[in-house]
Amino acid sequence: MVVPTRGRNKESPPLKPGQQQQHQSPGASPRGGRGRRPHSPGRQLPGGARAMRKGGGGRRAARSDPQRPCRQGPAAEGERDALGRGPLRLLRVCRDRLRVLDDRKAFIVKADSKIWLTFLLAAFAGVLHWCHITTLFENDRHFSHLSTLEREMAFRTEMGLYYSYFKIIIEAPSFWNGVWAIMNDRLTEYPLVINTLKRFNLYPEVVLASWYRMYTASMDFLGVPTKTCWTVNRGKGLSPVESCEGLGDPASFYVAVIFFLNGLMMSLFFIYGTYLSGSRLGGLVTVMCFFFNHGECTRVMWTPPLRESFSYPFLVLQMLLLTYILRIPNINTGSLIALCVSNIFFMLPWQFAQFVLLTQIASLFAVCIMGYIDSCKLQKILSVHMVSLLVCFILMFGNSMLLTSYYAASLVVIWGILELSPKVLKSSRREVYVWVIEGCAWLFGTVTLKYLTSLVLGIADDAHIGNILKSKFIGYKDFDTLMYTCAAEFDFMEKETPVRYTKTLLLPVVLVVFGLIIKRVIKYLMWALSQAGQYEREERFGHGELVYHALQLLAYSVLAILIMRLKLFLTPHLCVMASLVCSKQLFGWLFCKIQPKTLVFAILALMAIEGSANLQTQWNIMGEFSNLPQEELLEWIKVNTRQDAVFAGAMPTMASVKLSTLRPVVNHPHYEDAGLRARTKVVYSMYSRKPAKEVKRELIKLGANYYILEESLCVSRKKPGCSMPEIWDVEDPANSGKIPLCTLMSKDSRPYFITVFENSNYRVLKIPKE
Repeated sequence: MVVPTRGRNKESPPLKPGQQQQHQSPGASPRGGRGRRPHSPGRQLPGGARAMRKGGGGRRAARSDPQRPCRQGPAAEGERDALGRGPLRLLRVCRDRLRVLDDRKAFIVKADSKIWLTFLLAAFAGVLHWCHITTLFENDRHFSHLSTLEREMAFRTEMGLYYSYFKIIIEAPSFWNGVWAIMNDRLTEYPLVINTLKRFNLYPEVVLASWYRMYTASMDFLGVPTKTCWTVNRGKGLSPVESCEGLGDPASFYVAVIFFLNGLMMSLFFIYGTYLSGSRLGGLVTVMCFFFNHGECTRVMWTPPLRESFSYPFLVLQMLLLTYILRIPNINTGSLIALCVSNIFFMLPWQFAQFVLLTQIASLFAVCIMGYIDSCKLQKILSVHMVSLLVCFILMFGNSMLLTSYYAASLVVIWGILELSPKVLKSSRREVYVWVIEGCAWLFGTVTLKYLTSLVLGIADDAHIGNILKSKFIGYKDFDTLMYTCAAEFDFMEKETPVRYTKTLLLPVVLVVFGLIIKRVIKYLMWALSQAGQYEREERFGHGELVYHALQLLAYSVLAILIMRLKLFLTPHLCVMASLVCSKQLFGWLFCKIQPKTLVFAILALMAIEGSANLQTQWNIMGEFSNLPQEELLEWIKVNTRQDAVFAGAMPTMASVKLSTLRPVVNHPHYEDAGLRARTKVVYSMYSRKPAKEVKRELIKLGANYYILEESLCVSRKKPGCSMPEIWDVEDPANSGKIPLCTLMSKDSRPYFITVFENSNYRVLKIPKE
């Protein structure tokens, strides 16, 4: 293609040095010399040059750019020669250039169409997932036909706690009044005034409440109805209730946004699998594996308000961006900013995000040690993590758990190793002992720095994390640890989980992919540890993003084995890794013998045998939420207690009491605070074997007026050693063998308490002042 310099026409032959370009107007003399001066179509510039319009099109095209270098080299010389050898040659060159332009245009159009096809398929996957989880949620709860109170009761435990702040903001006189109310909250841990934005990762509720207020205000202004209400006859002698459907209903709006976000997450998974594998077939494999193992991948359809429902989609985006950064040779500022933003959006909604990011930077450090990425790139990634951590610390009003976390300590330690290692360890990084020293320095440094920062700042909010890990390895037990480990989601991974992975062929496929990556890594490391030159090393397996994903898989596997709840990270990552079955980097040798489409569709057909059965099992779940005993309890509280009456009881029930009655409570399900754990321990002493007088005295110190006793907690036993009296036997062995206090209170609460309400599940005990 001819690249004309600015200030001359495209058809002009090259000028000799010092020659001034002439333009003839109609009627001008064809000869040079003293003929009639041509009329210039451009303005006169200093020095006698004229600014010419390119193709007659305005002044912007006429501006010169003298600093822009012209294309040099043989190709440019050939163009100048061609232009100087006559009109026929010129026409041929123009024809060739136009043909090249047409070819390039066709290629760009084809590439754009492929991109749009990818995005179209991603959008389709997102819509499918949105429909799937919406249908499952409606089938399970019959949510559209529930009353407002029933919908609030459906948000049990910490779900109800989080939703209560959304309710406070939308019912406040203004948005800012609502935000001020949750930042100066006296209902959650009476009589303390706490900033719940600092403590509970409530930014999702703040954002959703602002959207809801804007939506309803706009629709009211336009006169558009936002919900439809009708009377629902519940049968069985129950009173009818009013049920509203539509985005104007707060609970429906809240859930709809969550499901929309998780629909977008599936679109990201398709793009993620496509980009990682280099084929849209990889995106298809990722999405299908997710659907076939849906019950192991997510629980958003059963528990929408949990923090992971808001947070995890941004982790998918963050890992996609990280894969892009690891793959490109030079990092641009835009990708780093995008990574930082996704980090922030991942950390802000969820207190456990820091542990996932800890495994990420540990995996990246290992990739750097092995030489797959250079230290400069890793330092840029660490800088992004540090900035995002600092931003979250500020937005969380100085939440100390962020600065005293293992994640923050690990960032500092890895940065220090990258800075000091080349100076202290003079040997080549290819020697094994250097890798061992750096790995041990990271582990020891992270644990030590975390301990010191917690000690200096006096923070013990995350001390229970270490105790949970101790319980996994050495059988450590105390009250707080048993409260976690007795719950199924904090137990070890079920033995049936790997079996379910195997039946859908997810585990076998990923093991093959993982094995190929490890095989190539071992070959690469053998070359790296030898005396091979840099050129030979570069010829070896050097795809750092694949090694990172393999190490991240190992980290997620360890987390999921130790804590079953964390398989929600492992299973989706298995689905992403399965996309690599379409990767030419790993299976190019096989694709020479068999078509990739044939292989992929054969694998998907075998997966679908068990996968379709799993989906059918989910679709067959039909139910309708109902909790009449709790409904009676909440209605009684609304009618028969003062607005400032203070309640104590089991954590899940306290969340419902706070949400539906707006009465103050002394404890709640958010257990990640040392002070709250101490308060909960006092409240749960009702299920110990301590004397009633002692328990009453401690409850009065907390300011409680009523205690909600649940007999089921007194007698239920999820597994050996996990009933509440047995948990208290570990904490309070001095009273072991006595009759549990809750059993005594169920028979006769006098003289220390007064029974004021009782039904099949609940007994409300009034705590008289001494």
